Formats: sequence, structure tokens, C-alpha cells
Amino acid sequence: MSLISVEDAVARMLAGVTRRGEDTVPLAKARGRVLACDLSAKRNQPPFRASAMDGYAVRAEDTAAGAVLRQIGEARAGSHFSGTIGTGETVRIFTGAPVPAGANAILIQENARADGECIEVLEPVAAGRHIRAAAFDFREGETLLPAGRRIGTRETALAAAMNHAVIAVAQRPIVAILSTGDELVEPGEEPGPDQIVSSNGMAIAAMVAACGGVARDLGVVIDDKQAIVDAAAGAKDADILVVIGGASVGDHDLVQPALSEKGLKVDFWRVAMRPGKPVMFGTLGRTRVLGLPGNPVSALICALVFLKPLIAAMQGAEGTEQTRLLPLAAALPEVGDRQQYLRARFIDCLGRTAVTVADDQDSSLLATLARCDALIIRPPFAPEAKAGDVVSVIDLAQALS
Repeated sequence: MSLISVEDAVARMLAGVTRRGEDTVPLAKARGRVLACDLSAKRNQPPFRASAMDGYAVRAEDTAAGAVLRQIGEARAGSHFSGTIGTGETVRIFTGAPVPAGANAILIQENARADGECIEVLEPVAAGRHIRAAAFDFREGETLLPAGRRIGTRETALAAAMNHAVIAVAQRPIVAILSTGDELVEPGEEPGPDQIVSSNGMAIAAMVAACGGVARDLGVVIDDKQAIVDAAAGAKDADILVVIGGASVGDHDLVQPALSEKGLKVDFWRVAMRPGKPVMFGTLGRTRVLGLPGNPVSALICALVFLKPLIAAMQGAEGTEQTRLLPLAAALPEVGDRQQYLRARFIDCLGRTAVTVADDQDSSLLATLARCDALIIRPPFAPEAKAGDVVSVIDLAQALS
């Protein structure tokens, strides 16, 4: 099977993916979930004319410098003044309080001098000053959060202000994760003399959770066809099965032959990217199967490119674009036939953020990845890039949070 482009691979993987069902959850527990339907305001915000400052509700035409007004009452947040302000009258008012009838401005307290009920105007105020109009923020019935929006802190605040205590969200995809390799042991175990500690499973599970999915760890399995089949049975009700390692062409790369005996239909295998060429995608019944390379950096980069958008698509999530444009701090050579994902750092370049490539791009170096800020994406056959040229970048702090 020949190499296919990253763009083609992603498109084929996402073809036919639809959003799962929906759940109804309390807003307080909705962080990280994706809205299943548009969310509209149930009320105006603010529901009345409100004071934006502490001071005095007045008629602007009564506020010539040196004028003396008579205070006839008080309005506090949560407690309005029920009367009407007439000529030469004022009401003491506090931020957030309803503006009394008859008033058309707020004289801030710094521009007034109080002597009992007599309030001297020190500086005139214009009509409308320091008053928030009713529905100044939003109106009842206005759609403010569209379906597909992921709920974060800002969205939680807005939904609460719109008077939603319960919202409909997309169901979380179940992602089963299976790590393969005789050389692997679980974190916390004592490795043998020829073994290493498995990091990929935990890393991919963390990414799944950050993307709104439910991670199911199937553990580490040895390079044995039956062992792989038995472990993969734990994913029969999962939406996605991620198999890490064992998808290349070596004598011990047994994922494809093992799962093919159970009905795996491979859509593509081997993608024109560096790192991460031995990426596999197919279906096993209703479960989508994504095979990732075993090298830790390759596995994480491929999960960013393939797994993250797949989880997003299953939730109908909007705004899944991960890239931004930044200038290079130093030149880069031309690219071969595989799309590159270069680990890089942000640096200050004459007051502007630029990116510079890490010295070592070996796909096993997790410490290097942890020290980097970004991935520079270089498309196949890209010509030499000069310092100052703009390149597409994935911000790792956002993408791998």
C-alpha cells in the first residue's frame, strides 16, 4: 500500500463520521463537553436599566455645576426605588441597581458632595451617562452559544447568565487504548533488563480526556496475535480503538494480521508524514481503529493529527483548527516527499514571537518534546524557507493541554 497524504488520510478517516447522541447534564458539570444544540438566552441581560457606577440617579438637565439636588431615596442591587425622580431630585444608587423612573444619567459619587439630603453637583453629567440599557449585553431569545461549541469557563459564565442550569451536550466517544510490545511494562512496575516503561497509553488517555472523550485503558499486551485479539475484545463497544505499536512491517508487528482475522477492514496504512509514517486506519464492526507508531513522539503527533479531529467529529465540535502562522527565526532546508512536524520553541525576535527548530528531532525524545512549544508543519516538497518566512505552527500548550 503506497503512502497517502496527511490531508487525504484525515479526509478518509472522517468520511461518514456523525455526531453521537446527546446527554443532558447540569451546567456545573459541563466543562469540556460539546453543546448538542444551540443555546439561546431565556431573559434579557440586564433585565432593566442598570447603574454602571456608584453615585446618584439624576435628570441630566438638573446637573449644572453648583446645582443642589434633594435626595429622596436609595436604590441598591436587588432593591429598586419605587418612586419617580422629579425636577431637582435625586436617588442614591449603587452599581447594578435598577435606574429609577425619571432618571436619565448617573452622577458618580466623586462628582457630588453630600450634606444630609442635599447633594451638590460638582460636575455636570450628560444624558445616558453611566447607565446600562436593558438588554445591553443580550436579549431574550438571542442564540449566543451555537451547537458544537465546547464548554469552557467563558461559556459556563454566559450560559449561567442566560439562565440555563441544565444543557444538552454531545455524548462522549469511548476510546479504548491498547499498547503493544514485549519491551513494555506499565508505569510503576520494575522493567526487566531489556524493557522500558510504557508512556504512550497514559499520554493518549490524557489527550482523549482533554478532547472530551472517555478513555478506556486496555493495558499493555505482548507481541502475540492471540494476546492482541483477546485484549482488543475489550473495545467491542468502543467508538474508537487506538492500538499503539505493532503497525509497521517487522516480524513482530502483528496488529494488522491479528485484527484482520476478526474482521478489520483497513482503509489506509502508511501516511506521507515525518514522524509517523506507519499510521493505520480501518474499521472493526462499528469501531474505528487507529494504529499509531510506538515511538512516543510519533504517537503523540499522530494522535494530534488523527485522533483529536476524530474525537471532535464524533461530538460535532466546531473550531477544531489547531494551527497559527508565525515567522521562522532561522532558515529551514527543503522538504522531501513526507510532511514534516518539527519540534520547535518560541523565541522573541525583535519584539515579535518567532519559532526556532529544536536541535534533535528523534521521535523517541519525550524530554525534548516537553521542552518545546510548537510543531512547525512543513508540507511535502516545500522549498527552502528563509528566516522571517511565515510557517504554519501547532501551539503545543493548547493542543496538548
